[in-house]
Amino acid sequence: MKSILTAAAVLTLLASPALAQEAPTWSLAIHGGAGVIERANLSPERDAAYRAGLQAALDAGSAVLAQGGSALDAVQAAVETMEENPLFNAGRGAVFTAAGQNELDAAVMNGADLTAGAVAGLTRTRHPIAAARAVMEKSPHVMLIGEGAETFAASVGLEQVEPGFFFTESRWQALLQALRDKNLPLPPRPEGAPPEPSTLAKPVPLASLNQAPLDERKFGTVGAVALDSQGRLAAATSTGGMTAKQWGRVGDVPVIGAGTYASNADGCAVSATGSGEYFIRATVARDICSRTSTGMGVQAAADAEIAEVGAIGGSGGVIVMGQDGAVAFSMNTSGMYRGEAGSGRTSRVAIYADEDASR
Repeated sequence: MKSILTAAAVLTLLASPALAQEAPTWSLAIHGGAGVIERANLSPERDAAYRAGLQAALDAGSAVLAQGGSALDAVQAAVETMEENPLFNAGRGAVFTAAGQNELDAAVMNGADLTAGAVAGLTRTRHPIAAARAVMEKSPHVMLIGEGAETFAASVGLEQVEPGFFFTESRWQALLQALRDKNLPLPPRPEGAPPEPSTLAKPVPLASLNQAPLDERKFGTVGAVALDSQGRLAAATSTGGMTAKQWGRVGDVPVIGAGTYASNADGCAVSATGSGEYFIRATVARDICSRTSTGMGVQAAADAEIAEVGAIGGSGGVIVMGQDGAVAFSMNTSGMYRGEAGSGRTSRVAIYADEDASR
């Protein structure tokens, strides 16, 4: 019977006090980056690989929530799954800086009490999102960066890896291509990276590899927002930043209120992906929650904020979770890797802007 209910009917049932007493409700949404993502640019095999990666992240977060786990644990589980997947620009598979390094940023926020943690410029911590949560729960601070953040992550027992762990051939070749386009010097191949494939011609998409395509034109960030069965909201976001970034550039992801925000009082949790400088200037995540605090629905709040980002020249997208478990996806790009799941409804994933992952 549930399989033939309309989305509106499902949401009505989920809001029913009688049903809430029988089975506590939970809701989860994820994203894996937004940008110029079009059907013509993704082979059927790569399309399927991205959908499988999104589903794996949904499954990881859903498993936590379905067992009565916390929203914080769920968003971390979902994000860590994407940090392990080389298709996404976070953790293993992150893009390279102009100096030939992977520098990783992440943030997490607990909507129940407004605690938050963020890290920037990590190079050795396997799961940056775990480091962000450790900053929130095991330090008196909100944001740590660079070597200090790395030292802290190691001191609380988070797994450390050699920088070569994050290396993927497609991201490396994308860096070389970007540097050539800008007439910038090429860095040496990173220590610990596998030997360059002898058959590789530069530049060429590595279609045979389960990695992101070289000509990918998207904002590489992964994120998750969740509502758990106790009514707690949480948001988490992780990224490798921009290909060929210089001078220690940091985007919106670890900036609480720009790329990541959650507030039970405001009734929303947000994770963003886009042109970070614009999302910082527009304080995107916090503004969306400010809109929902006045009674605006999550979809309307998300759409209004993305319109404001577009008005100042920015592009990207957001996922938003409401206090009632309602999910919103909004973007001003041709696609955003995304998905949603919840108690009483079937999980769904989507890639292109004309798909609907929430119905």
